[in-house]
Formats: sequence, C-alpha cells, structure tokens
Amino acid sequence: MDEMSEYDDAPVEDVAAEDYTAEEDTTYTEDYSTEDYTSSESFDLDGDGITDETITADGVTLIDSDGDGDAEGVATDYDGDGVSEELIIDADGDGSLESYAADTDGDTLIDTYESDTDGDGFTDQVSVDTNADGFVDSVATDTNNDGYADVVATDANYDGFVDDISIDSDADGVTDAVLQDTNEDAFLDTAYTEATPGGDSFQSQTGQVI
Repeated sequence: MDEMSEYDDAPVEDVAAEDYTAEEDTTYTEDYSTEDYTSSESFDLDGDGITDETITADGVTLIDSDGDGDAEGVATDYDGDGVSEELIIDADGDGSLESYAADTDGDTLIDTYESDTDGDGFTDQVSVDTNADGFVDSVATDTNNDGYADVVATDANYDGFVDDISIDSDADGVTDAVLQDTNEDAFLDTAYTEATPGGDSFQSQTGQVI
C-alpha cells in the first residue's frame, strides 16, 4: 500500500474536546390552536411541500406540521428581525421536541443540530453544516452517554459521503481508530489504529452517507 504521508499521525487526535452534554426540557403539551397570531416566516418541517400552520407571539413561533393542534416545532427570533435564530423540532415524531437547530453564524441558514436521540433528556449527537451549503458535513455522537463525543464522522470534501470516521472506543478522550476514504470514491478503504499506525487497507461495500 502506498504511504499516505498526510495521515501518518491520523490515529492520534482528541475527539472529546467539547462537552456536548445539555439537559433539555422539550415537552410541550399546551394546545395553542385557539390563539390568533400570524407568522412572517414559513416552515415545512415534514417536507411535504405544504406550508405548516404557525402561531407567533413575542418572537416565538409554534409550528404545527400535521394540523393536529400541537406544536411539532418551536422557532425563536431573538433579535426581532423577522428571521428565527433557533428552532427546536420533534425529528422522530414521538411527541417530544428533541432536536435543537440553530443559525450560529447569523447568515439566516440553520447550521447546527443538537439531538437527544435516546430520549434521556441529554444531547448525544451534534450535526454541523460547516460550509453553509445547506447540508450536514460533520456528525459527533456520544454513544456511551458519558457526555463526550466518541464517534465523529466527517464529509471533508462536501460530496455527501463520509470521508473520515474517528472512534474513541475506550472513552479516554483519545482516538483509537480512524477509518478513511483515501481516494475519494465515497467508500471507506483504510483503517488506522494503534496496532496499525501506517494504515490497513479494506473496502467497504457501500458508501457511507453523512
């Protein structure tokens, strides 16, 4: 196998630099359908091409995507410019608003999603659109509920497929394995571990979609 000098030191990196633990209170039980407010923004949370019903007051917009009178999303406009900077949604349809979406750079585009995928009230996955193209290209996941990301998947060339997966399998804050697509064909092909720092070739059978 050709030596990949760019990744000679790839297996050693800290994937737990940020603490993604965040307790969330995401239960909304009130029925807001009796209020008569309108929103200047439009939303389509379920992607069916039909604008969702909204109720807005004091910069907070409740979004009812299925017409049942309950909010499937809550958008907040903090600076009063008519564009929401924060959006919390029920991504899995279980009745709880578990995914926090935000425009962190002020360009009016959502670029960060923080999700509680296991319903324990804590954020365990953070997805980020780093280049403002509207697509997530980095996903950090806390698989063992210790409050730190131990699996980080990255789409470095923004083609929609994972180019790099860093894994901290023993939760010590140091990467134990790195899987990479070294030839950018959308298939992971090389594994770097502590036992094989120079890389070990393999071929995944399917492309890893970010």
